[in-house]
Amino acid sequence: MANIKPFRALRYNPERIPDLSAVITQPYDRIHEAEQARYYELSPYNFVRIILGRRTAADHPADNSYTRARCYAQTWQAEGVLQRDAQPALHVLEQSFTTPDGQRHTRRGLSAALRLAHFDEGIILPHERTLSGPKVDRLNLTRATEAAWEQIFILYPDPENRVNHLLEPYLKAHAPVVAREQVIETAVEQRFWVVNDPQVIAAVVEEMAPKRNLIIADGHHRYETALNFREEMRQKHPDAPADAAFNFTLVTLVSMSDPGLVILPTHRLIHSYGRMKGQEALQQAKAYFEVTPMADRPAMEQALAQAQPLHPRFGFYDGSYAVLTLRDPGVMERLLPERAADWRMLDVTVLHELFIERVLGIDKGAVERKENIDYLRDPQPGYQAVDRGEAQFLLLMNPTRMEQVRACTAAGERMPQKSTDFYPKVISGLVMLPIGPEERLG
Repeated sequence: MANIKPFRALRYNPERIPDLSAVITQPYDRIHEAEQARYYELSPYNFVRIILGRRTAADHPADNSYTRARCYAQTWQAEGVLQRDAQPALHVLEQSFTTPDGQRHTRRGLSAALRLAHFDEGIILPHERTLSGPKVDRLNLTRATEAAWEQIFILYPDPENRVNHLLEPYLKAHAPVVAREQVIETAVEQRFWVVNDPQVIAAVVEEMAPKRNLIIADGHHRYETALNFREEMRQKHPDAPADAAFNFTLVTLVSMSDPGLVILPTHRLIHSYGRMKGQEALQQAKAYFEVTPMADRPAMEQALAQAQPLHPRFGFYDGSYAVLTLRDPGVMERLLPERAADWRMLDVTVLHELFIERVLGIDKGAVERKENIDYLRDPQPGYQAVDRGEAQFLLLMNPTRMEQVRACTAAGERMPQKSTDFYPKVISGLVMLPIGPEERLG
């Protein structure tokens, strides 16, 4: 079952770091080279130095990004920049933001230590595939520092939002310790509470206890890394008790019924591709799709919004606009009979299996290596790249729906790469969980 515990968090000391916006970051896998450089410039104590430190040509086993992360962590604690809380607590992160349609949302997350469980236990479920490279990278960092530095974003079933209702009185009675901090995604306001009332903690832990089928929204590589680290530590410390911190990992839990839970679409930009022009691709696509030319971008976006579950559709731009709608759902069953029906009807499945692979001829290996494809949250740079001749086609997507995520995970299916973009990301650097061999969670 979903066993969560409060913990004595490692946090930035507000007396040393009064402006957290200079040190908190996006999750490591959202930080590209330009953002990394920006974070380095913001503060000598910026969290990026731990979660994604710079690598150099002179790196060797005794001096590399992981050993430097350990040095930063130890030095910052010795200097009082990072400090341990005096008592165990849960934590609440509220993020307020505006989506591209102009609507304002607030999403509430509960941060806690979660007991690790293998996927086949049915407590925690994945929805995406993982790659070996990132897991090796994160495991090296965890071994060097013995801490869970970043949150794993997990969704939990709570149709009546009972956990949020239990937290509400405490949040109303206490001012957040962080308010309105912003990082990179400046349209997102962050509010953060430390919840150390024993009665509130006990009520929340009890409410979470019977829950199963929690779904990892973001952080699959980090979760599997935590499992791998746990197994290593159990072999090294076979007599460690069940409450040893390495049996847990750091998570932010969000209710699947939270009105602020938003999934954005991830669009595909096809570049470095010369097998066929746009009109030839559309002609070939008629083997599977109804191809409907559109007068302009607003017309295409309006048509996309009218998609039906059994007839997924996506937009196409090569200087002109079109919408492609799956003609016969049975083609997916004939081509992929071994896969679950809900997985076959995902927009991204239809796009990749039929259009990208069978029409354009870009195979799965090339897609995984990103040889001809880039992924965009904001389509505007994609339109501009096509107009400048730097890319051939922009493929516009509808967002994956939460019910599709639930159905695929229930069927044991991993969704295709870049199927979901849960927005906003859970920021890094607000709270950290030490998981060394002597750490205990009572």
